[in-house]
Amino acid sequence: MTLKPSPVNSSRSGGCTLTGALSVTSHIRNAVTVIHGPKGCAHHNFSLLHATGLDNEEVRVPDLISTGLSENDIVFGGEETLCRTLESVTGRGTSAVFVLSTCIVETIGDDIVSVCSKEYGVPVIPVPTAGFLGGTFQDGVNNALIALAGTAGPCTRNDSVNIIGEKNLEYEIEQNYTEIVRLLSMLGLPVNIRFVHNLPFCDLPCLGAAKLNILRDPSLLAVGKFLKDRFGIPYIDSFPVGLSGTLSFIKNVAETCNVDGSAAVSEEQALQEEMLASFADLTGAPAMFDYATGDSAGVRAAEEIVHALQLQSAKNGNRFLLNVNPGAGTSGMKRMLHRWRRAIHA
Repeated sequence: MTLKPSPVNSSRSGGCTLTGALSVTSHIRNAVTVIHGPKGCAHHNFSLLHATGLDNEEVRVPDLISTGLSENDIVFGGEETLCRTLESVTGRGTSAVFVLSTCIVETIGDDIVSVCSKEYGVPVIPVPTAGFLGGTFQDGVNNALIALAGTAGPCTRNDSVNIIGEKNLEYEIEQNYTEIVRLLSMLGLPVNIRFVHNLPFCDLPCLGAAKLNILRDPSLLAVGKFLKDRFGIPYIDSFPVGLSGTLSFIKNVAETCNVDGSAAVSEEQALQEEMLASFADLTGAPAMFDYATGDSAGVRAAEEIVHALQLQSAKNGNRFLLNVNPGAGTSGMKRMLHRWRRAIHA
């Protein structure tokens, strides 16, 4: 288990719509993302994605290409430049190409969909990502996931589960995924695909095979509804957060997938009691909590722990504010408690 501190006060999902979409398309293996716009848009995002990968101990260079629009293109239109770029990229053995728009090409009115609809020999998938009219990072994520899902058709259903919309820029993505796999395995449910994290493009047609979709969080509801309409797959709207939230998650997954979850719930309750006992040294400790940086689910989860360990809220309890941003499930709470212990005993 890693105990690397999580700098929760710096957001990795506060960028523009283009960045949100890139956090998805850059995780499709053997595919290229073309950013249709000036070079600066690609340079900034390449640096961000590369640095994030290194920080998450993943040495992988995102395959991004810019059409590098010039002033002449901006005045007279950049569709021919995009077409030339796509002809070059699709001739080098890639499985698919994603074309992401930028604010400037939306402003000048390039018809990206029309250019992408030409025959290139491989799928060329446009994703609307210009955010100058109010689009957000999350809009980019949702637009990219929906565009990708639109390429998958019906397939034979099995007893697996899809993981939808993992936050590829967050610090604990693999720890959170491992926790979801652990909880699902208690119910005898395997993961079908991670949509999208380090996913081979050839696996994308299997998207409709699962019996349940688990969304990373409620900001992906539009994606969950799209997948339900397209494939008839029900969804759960969030990873589990907190002790009671984890138990509810197990119950909900079991009920939706029509399996008996009673033994799994009892096993998880015992694990949670054991975990709390291992942090008995924190019982009654004075502490200050940074509720401003946590969402409502994280705050509720933290308050459960505060109550269970009888922590005392005090203005001068310790030198550091304790963050209330737990990861997924019981393991996420355990990692948060380790951070609290270090701060309280510092």
